[in-house]
Amino acid sequence: MYHPYNQHVNYLIVISLMGFFLLHGCSSSHLSKLDSRLRNEPLKNSFHGLVVMEANTGKLIYDNNGDKYFTPASNVKILAFYTGTKLLPEAVPTLKYILQNDTIYAEGTGDPSWLHPYFKDSTAIKFLQDYNNIALHLTNSSEEKYGPGWAWEDYHFYFSPEKGPLPLYGNVTTISNNNELQVSPPYFSNKVLEEEKPVQRQEFANRFYISPTEQDTLEVPFITSNLLTKQLLDSVLKNKVRLIDRFPKGEKKILYGIATDSIYKRMLYESDNFLAEQLLMVSSSTLSDTLNTNASIAYMLENELQGLEHRPRWVDGSGLSRYNLFTPKSMVQVLQKLYAEIPKERLFRIFPMWNASGTIEKWKDLNSEPYIFAKSGSLGNNYNLSGYLKTKSGKILIFSFMNNHFMVTSSQIRIEIESVLNQLREKY
Repeated sequence: MYHPYNQHVNYLIVISLMGFFLLHGCSSSHLSKLDSRLRNEPLKNSFHGLVVMEANTGKLIYDNNGDKYFTPASNVKILAFYTGTKLLPEAVPTLKYILQNDTIYAEGTGDPSWLHPYFKDSTAIKFLQDYNNIALHLTNSSEEKYGPGWAWEDYHFYFSPEKGPLPLYGNVTTISNNNELQVSPPYFSNKVLEEEKPVQRQEFANRFYISPTEQDTLEVPFITSNLLTKQLLDSVLKNKVRLIDRFPKGEKKILYGIATDSIYKRMLYESDNFLAEQLLMVSSSTLSDTLNTNASIAYMLENELQGLEHRPRWVDGSGLSRYNLFTPKSMVQVLQKLYAEIPKERLFRIFPMWNASGTIEKWKDLNSEPYIFAKSGSLGNNYNLSGYLKTKSGKILIFSFMNNHFMVTSSQIRIEIESVLNQLREKY
């Protein structure tokens, strides 16, 4: 029997279906255009992958080469950040110690902030100043000074400091030559020469060079050693430090330092390799008494990241190594975990803002709020960007756009990336 109510219901169903197909057909049309973009100049003749996911629903809305492995470069720092959020407390463990009689026995945790040029943290220094007898244990690490696959010729560049269980001053010598020569730590003052050299340090000695006309402040990695660590600490502590080979038995106490969020933010904004490497070492201090990057990586892969669709080859914290291999889909899945586990306000405060010029401190587009929060990663002929995109419709998208083996400039790749992300922002 005909009933006016049934006609009304059928009408509403038809209208709803038409709206659904119009909406999703529009989105599909715009997404399909991305396929052709990835084949256009300047992306032609190189290798690219893009995966895009809705953050709140987990719906995969675009996938091109998402299951292929890429060299991630500094996108690996996203993994270092995630490791820290799973293994470290709100304040970084900065020192482990035991008090026995009149002696404090102490060992490092890998905390990178001790007297660091940026953080300038002296929490542990002030703590140790209260003790007359300091026995320092520096053999609690099975770590090499450099990561696997790092370029040996980078030894004198600021982005390649050595790793260690108790780094001081960021393991770099800071040198400036404006009006007068200034050197930090002062211990190296007589080892800096004003000379024109093709390198800023001798390869196998702590002898440094700065051009007489240099206007910038240099940060030059120094060669670390247990003896040097003792001497640097002796220069800032009134009491002599004694090195020991074994730590006494007993329950170790932990001294905590600066907020870990401040380390995460500095690492991601500056793409700081040293901070990333040391974060994995500090994280391993919560797993055992031996500091080891591989221990942190193994724990994460076997526990927090065991559900990744494509198991990565992950060998360091910074992404300096070309041995690292990640798929765009795995990178998106890690970003999805971060989004689910960290409040958005905190997450987008730590993740850097980005535009086609790269990572930026301030969003200069006065007509819109920041809408790209992402970590870049670059090595020669490689540029990747992974993070979060806020669309005009109010959605948050997670993306990983990986680009390897191109012969054009990185700036051209960045322009293409921004164009694609803006298309997603406008239409999705």
